[in-house]
Amino acid sequence: MSSRHQVKIYKEAYEMVELSEASTRSRVLLCPERGGIALACRLNGYELFYLDEATFLDPSANIRGGNPVLFPISGPVAGGEYEWEGKRYAMKQHGVARTEAWRIADTSEDGVASVTLSLSSSERTREAFPFDFELRFTYELKEGRLSIRQQYRNLSDRAMPMYPGFHPYFATSAKDLPYATDAKRYLDYNDGQVKPYEGRLDLGPMQESAALLDASRPEISFPLDSGITVTMAYSEAFKYVVLWSVPGKPFVCVEPWMALPGELERREELVQVPPGGETEAFLTLRAAHGSTRG
Repeated sequence: MSSRHQVKIYKEAYEMVELSEASTRSRVLLCPERGGIALACRLNGYELFYLDEATFLDPSANIRGGNPVLFPISGPVAGGEYEWEGKRYAMKQHGVARTEAWRIADTSEDGVASVTLSLSSSERTREAFPFDFELRFTYELKEGRLSIRQQYRNLSDRAMPMYPGFHPYFATSAKDLPYATDAKRYLDYNDGQVKPYEGRLDLGPMQESAALLDASRPEISFPLDSGITVTMAYSEAFKYVVLWSVPGKPFVCVEPWMALPGELERREELVQVPPGGETEAFLTLRAAHGSTRG
């Protein structure tokens, strides 16, 4: 065991995994049973995530907070149903992974605090998504950064469509924030209009989300309370960042998605994982005082 990097597994309402790095005052808390979610993230002494604990403790509720995993889709399908290969399937918003129990596949304290969580398809997931798959997500805490390395494995005998994403809730009382990105436009889901992005966006009055468009640099930075700047870097496969909040709630969601809602119907930007193959991706979070350029 490293005194600098530690992985602790313990039981409360659910089995929990805590990654810690003493030298940077960093800690990440995960719950495999509740969708493999990262519930809390403290980097360099700064708390990043918002969490509505009541939704976490209620096994029938979708967790509002932390960093939910979205797979195989991000967002809803129209009417809650979609057609694939001549059959219709019902699938809830953001897919199946966030409501399934993941398992701990591996841990490490060798120069890093890390845990690999895995999720395999089941009869229940196949009712909504008719493919055999295995997801392996490795959460690594090192040098005050959280990295999430993702493997999306297709165990089926045909190509597997997907457009996964993440849904991190960042704790902040401010809603009108500058987002450092090279996106020039955004799609405002409140009125369906594409608008110029001019460096900041006020989510306060918005009931629906907004999606940043056409960014070429796979990174975004933004401030939280007390001058903390969060920077997220991610694979180029995450083409969009969706911004969302709820009036009166102290959070903003800054969400990397591989496609926009409804892609199972449009089929223009679907990621197709070949039969027996896999697709890899990453997401990295860091936090510090300073410029929103990170």
